[in-house]
This record gives sequence, C-alpha cells and structure tokens, in this order.
Amino acid sequence: MDFLTEFLTRFLDKLQSPTLGFLIGGMVVAAVNSRLQIPDAIYKFIVFMLLIKVGLSGGIAIRNAKLAEMLLPAVFAVVIGIVVVFISRNTLGRLPGIRTVDAIATGGLFGAVSGSTLAAGITMLESEGIQYEPWAAALYPFMDIPALVTAIVLASIYIGKQKSLSKQESLSKQESLSKQSVTAGGYPSEPEYPTTRQEYRSQQPITASGYPSESDDTASNRVKIWPIVKDSLQGSALSALLLGLALGILTQPDSVYESFYNPLFRGLLSILMLILGMEAWARIGELRKVAQWYAVYGLVAPLLHGLIGFFFGWIAHLITGFSPGGVVLLSVIAASSSDISGPPTLRGGIPKANPSAYIGSSTAVGTPIALAIGIPLFIGLAQAVMGGS
Repeated sequence: MDFLTEFLTRFLDKLQSPTLGFLIGGMVVAAVNSRLQIPDAIYKFIVFMLLIKVGLSGGIAIRNAKLAEMLLPAVFAVVIGIVVVFISRNTLGRLPGIRTVDAIATGGLFGAVSGSTLAAGITMLESEGIQYEPWAAALYPFMDIPALVTAIVLASIYIGKQKSLSKQESLSKQESLSKQSVTAGGYPSEPEYPTTRQEYRSQQPITASGYPSESDDTASNRVKIWPIVKDSLQGSALSALLLGLALGILTQPDSVYESFYNPLFRGLLSILMLILGMEAWARIGELRKVAQWYAVYGLVAPLLHGLIGFFFGWIAHLITGFSPGGVVLLSVIAASSSDISGPPTLRGGIPKANPSAYIGSSTAVGTPIALAIGIPLFIGLAQAVMGGS
C-alpha cells in the first residue's frame, strides 16, 4: 500500500510540471477558438534546435562511453519498434470497421519516435535530478527506422496478398462461366480463359531462363527496403538528431553547447509544448472521420508501448546496469509516436492507408497521452521500482 501511495504522489507531482502545463495551455487556447497562431517556420526551427541539442549531448556522451553498454538497449529498441507494429496489426486490425492497412500504418506511426516527446522526457528527467545516459537519445533511430520499415513491408505484403486473392477469385469465376457456356449444338464451348494453372502459366511471357516472367503487378509489389530507410534518414527530425550526434562525436562542441544550446533548451521546449497542444486539439476533428476505435487505441497504445519499453529497459538495467533514467527514456520513445518524419514516410510508403486514421489517433490522442500521463508514469515507476534519482 505504501508503494502505491508513494507512486501516486510522485505521479501527481509530475503532472504539475511546466512542460505539461504549456501542453494543456495550448489545448485550452485552441478549444476557445483563439486567433493565436505560431508560424510553421518557427515550429520547425524549434524542433531543429531541440534535436540538435539532444544530438550534441548524446554525441559528446558516446565519445566518452563504452559502446558495449549501448548494445543491449539498442537491440531492445529495434525489437520494440517492430513489436509495436505487429501489436497494432493483430489488435486494432481485428476490430470491426478497421481496415487492416490503416491498422498497420497506425502501428508504424506509433512505433516510430517523436523527437518532441523525447525532448520533453529529457527535460523532466533533468528537472527531477534523475541521472541518465546522455547517449540514450541515440536509441531514437534504432526504434524509428525498424518500425517504419516493418509497417511498410507488412502493408505491401498484405496488399499483394489481397491482389493475388482477387485475381484468383476472378479467374475462378471466369473458369466457371466458361464451363457453363454451351454451344448451339449442345456441347460446351471452347473456354476463352485458361482452365488450369499449367495453361495459365503457359500463356505468360517466357524469360531467358525458361520460366514465365512476373507480371508488372507482381514486380511492383516487391518491397525495396533501402528507399524506406533513406526516406527516414532524410526526414528533418532524424537528420537533425543524427547531425548533432555526428558533431558531438567528431568535433569538440562543448563550449557552444554549454553557452547556447543548453540554456535555450527549456524555453524552446515550452513553446513547442504550446504548439503541440494547439495541434492536438485541432486534430481531434480528424478522428470524427474514422472509427471510434482509433481514439480508444490512441488512449491505450502509448501507455502499453511505454510499459513494454520499461520492461525491456528494466532487463537491460539488471544485465548491464542501464540507469533508471535511461529506462525512462527508452519507455518514453516507445510511448511516443512520430509527428514529423513518420507521417510523410507512411504517406509515400502506404498510399492506400487513410492519413486521418493514423495521424488523428497519434497527434490528437497518442501524443498528449504520452506527454501528460506517460512521462510522469514512467518516472514515478522508475523511482518506485529502481529508486531512480
């Protein structure tokens, strides 16, 4: 009972942090139809500054760290990103009124990582005085890229199977009709379509190897992994983070980091939280266009995924001494859903999916839940379970 009381007390304290206050303030401003607007260019600049700062601190830490310490958390980050997509495919995708391809895209977005949520998690850890491995921010791409790749591959396989089944059903109907057609003399007419698999294959173009060539549809259904990875790496959020990491590892940016990036971090983050609150409220309307299950999933998924991340982080804590703060950050990136690089990647990789479904459930519901409930929850859990301080 003391454990539960202590945990709830810590959790309620976290909800009063300025970071979450600005998020809620943004939602209130949008709810009362205020004319307050923050230009998109400022939003992009703030995200860039925050991720450069996170990348620099991670790169400086990596330069002085033992890479072996990063191995297990990095492997776990990859596993979590993939698992999240399969969870969505096999839970949300089986609910009534949900298209499977939309469920897969939703899983991809929830498996990918939000740089702003990561920045918020780091700020709250620092405000609580909880130590963490600065290189933990570098776990971002290890979860982000596998999740997006897995979602696009699963969707492509699913769409390919659906096309194949549709073709088989069409051929079966054609065969049935041809067998039922009768000539004037009372004998079955010559079928217009192949009636066996061998005849069907014999009518396909033959390649130099002697086997029927693949149709254009089959060839177009092949999934190319590298373009997906390339698009993800070229996304603005991940590019900024990786640039910061590279500069932190290869150069000596300590002076500019301490004098410029670090002092501005919390102020910029508060503005970002205000913008995200306004954006979240505006996105709620998109959920009205799709099934209510997406709202339910947006409420549950961030906490479930974060708890999965906490479990894997706890294992890393037991095996390698991964710090409680590092466990919290792994949980936070698992609970987050991509709000910058993920949507355009999925729009291009899964064009058949409905953006209102996966973006609405993520931005309107998932992100506020991860920020307002998830981060305080995981910090309180780490403090209660591992004494993280």
